[in-house]
Amino acid sequence: MTSPSPAAGALAAAPRRPLTRHDYQTLGLSALGGTLEFYDFVIYVFFAAVLGGLFFPADMPDWLRQLQTFGIFAAGYLARPVGGIIIAHFGDKLGRKRMFTLSIFLMAMPTLVIGLLPTYASIGVAAPLLLLAMRVLQGAAIGGEMPGAWVFVAEHVPANRYGLGVGTLTAGITGGILLGSLVAIGINRSYAPAEVQEFAWRIPFILGGVFGLVSVYLRRFLHETPVFQELAARRAVARELPVKTVLRDHRGAMLLVALMTWVLSTAIVVVVLITPTYLQKVFHIPPRWRWRPTRSPRSRSPSAAYSSAGPRTASAPAR
Repeated sequence: MTSPSPAAGALAAAPRRPLTRHDYQTLGLSALGGTLEFYDFVIYVFFAAVLGGLFFPADMPDWLRQLQTFGIFAAGYLARPVGGIIIAHFGDKLGRKRMFTLSIFLMAMPTLVIGLLPTYASIGVAAPLLLLAMRVLQGAAIGGEMPGAWVFVAEHVPANRYGLGVGTLTAGITGGILLGSLVAIGINRSYAPAEVQEFAWRIPFILGGVFGLVSVYLRRFLHETPVFQELAARRAVARELPVKTVLRDHRGAMLLVALMTWVLSTAIVVVVLITPTYLQKVFHIPPRWRWRPTRSPRSRSPSAAYSSAGPRTASAPAR
């Protein structure tokens, strides 16, 4: 039997009360930031075919170009655990709000830089290397944002509203996929393929970077979580890496959650994100048509499910 951490004990002792105006503000700003940050993370794959042609040599075999393009996309996922470990550590030492704000800044800046990057024709092999570096930074940022956001919201809302709070936040995060698909539809319908190749592909990245910086500003109005304030007052903040505590005391639970997350992430990445590009490259479906699967009710269902499931689980005991 393991003893709960100070943070877990403080969270379990949170009072049961109605949501206040401050709680709703926290939920709204957190969900909005999650939407914009996940949009920044996934918009890359919606324009993977265009990026592959611009950031790799023109004489490279198409299969190799696509492999390297999606390899750069995958690098963001590989960087997520590292970002999560680092940001969680400093979140336990310096405060949830600081890291919550830093994570969205670390996402917004690389997204903006991608929109301004010169292509392979201009700077050669430095172009894909810079693109890779920006994706790694994005991955590290999203790795800290998602778990950090769940902790931030759970430590703000009352104990009887955990389900609503976390469900609303997760709906906002998955809503970033829908937002990315809608922006991709708009770009491909508003510009000819040659214009998308020339300049229009940059628009979604620049918009994502700008809106991300706006979210950084908005998060200034959030307050530190009561749980961390209590821990800081009692000088009970973590003194070791959170991952060390988890591996020692909660190894089985961590493995179970990781497996569940892999299943969900695989479904989202393969079905919703990669399939449109695959349809274009293999079956030669025009870009303006290949986005239809991502704007169907199926693509909107995760956000709706998380929103509706949250209140239903509000009365369930936290574990």
